[in-house]
Amino acid sequence: MSTNLYDWIYEADIPTIQKAMTRGECTSEDLVHAYLERIRKYNPLLNAVLEINPDALEIARKLDHERNTTGIRGPLHGIPILLKDNIDTHDRMHTSAGSLALAESIAGEDAFIVAKLRAAGVVLLGKTNMTEWSNFMGDHMPAGYSSRGGQVLNPYGPGELFVSGSSSGSAAAAAAGFAAAAIGTETAGSIIGPACQHYLVGIKPTVGLASRSGIIPISVSQDTPGPLAKSVADAAILLGAIVGRDDNDKATAASPNRTLHDYTSYLDPDFLKQARIGIPRYYYRQLDSERLAIMENAIGVLRAQGTIVIDPVDLYVEQLPWNNDVIGYEFKTGINQYLSQLHPDVPVHMLRELIAYNEENAASTLRYGQANLIRSEQNTLNEVDYLLMRQEYNHLAMTQGIDYALDLHQLDALMLPGDVDGMYIAARLGYPLITVPAGYSEQGIVDADGDSTQGPFGVVLSGRAWSEPTLISLAYSFEQATLVRRAPEL
Repeated sequence: MSTNLYDWIYEADIPTIQKAMTRGECTSEDLVHAYLERIRKYNPLLNAVLEINPDALEIARKLDHERNTTGIRGPLHGIPILLKDNIDTHDRMHTSAGSLALAESIAGEDAFIVAKLRAAGVVLLGKTNMTEWSNFMGDHMPAGYSSRGGQVLNPYGPGELFVSGSSSGSAAAAAAGFAAAAIGTETAGSIIGPACQHYLVGIKPTVGLASRSGIIPISVSQDTPGPLAKSVADAAILLGAIVGRDDNDKATAASPNRTLHDYTSYLDPDFLKQARIGIPRYYYRQLDSERLAIMENAIGVLRAQGTIVIDPVDLYVEQLPWNNDVIGYEFKTGINQYLSQLHPDVPVHMLRELIAYNEENAASTLRYGQANLIRSEQNTLNEVDYLLMRQEYNHLAMTQGIDYALDLHQLDALMLPGDVDGMYIAARLGYPLITVPAGYSEQGIVDADGDSTQGPFGVVLSGRAWSEPTLISLAYSFEQATLVRRAPEL
């Protein structure tokens, strides 16, 4: 394997890597070796990768043989990808959501999206660390911490910069070049937040576009998997590989007429010339001066590209206090169902057993407590009240939120600052979001939560349900007009 491989592979996009394999300049096996060396060298600094797939090299060799005998399956053939540790794989890797209680748990079958990735020819390189139980465990657990994997650190400033969201291991790994890209999951901000903080593109699809079956759940109404990648093109390629109807996930029943398996046709560098984008100023007021300047510059980019900018736009639910009893109800129902089907050797099969396990092993499992788990177990919301409450905030969010603003001003999307509360309206509705790097905060401040605002920063584009093609077009056009992303210095 040429030493030059190590010089370019870690920042290369998926089409470039695929072309190199087609020309015989490298193989999938070479890629796996290169990424494993990168992980060996830098993961001790970042704690982003939780475990390596012991079969990765053998999978790569088989895909190389297939390439040479029958051809490639598509754009992801032989491409190494990392998965968040709450996504089931029926192999020799474990699926634990960062919990020591599930540290030895091996799934009985692949998650639906994992089966699709395997069919696309992806090499599943390993599992990434994450905020334990997708940050639905303790009130004060820092983003990126799990009792199984420890604390994820940001490659742009290990130990200094915020990692954000439960998919922080996937984001740190993708940003650091530990794989071509990674898959994360989001309930509210867990793809978009980490992508913003790691100079990545992240896509949170409409709930129902990609199946959640075989993914450790938080909220049936909000959970979704999605890609984290170094470019809009890579994220679009990966999104196309994971979407599709799954009979085991009722939410996907709405997707067949809206599902595309190739989103790359929407990579239009000129799309901003015909776009109308709204600016919800309420969320800009949450920013420090440096990040506000980044957003003002992004608005300037829109105008320079010919976009019609409507500024300001009001979302009448932007200050609405949300009731978290709905998610608590959904978590208890979903996690009990998931745990109940695990192998008998796994020590917990109900939420109450998980709580008891943590109490019995408190020294290693309860560094930040488990208040959320306990509240969810004690949640007494009945099904009728749950449905009424969910209907109420969905109605408000739809009639006074994103759809209202888009219709009123005939907008293609809203542009929000990265990693602020504005993304939660889309999360409540199960609506899509996409984030693109916008700038770097050189100084930053320490905010009210004690997190640094220094480092990479992104814009977030928010649209109505099933608007992924439009959001990808907008994001790609903005990306190509700016190209601000830079690699971390490790």
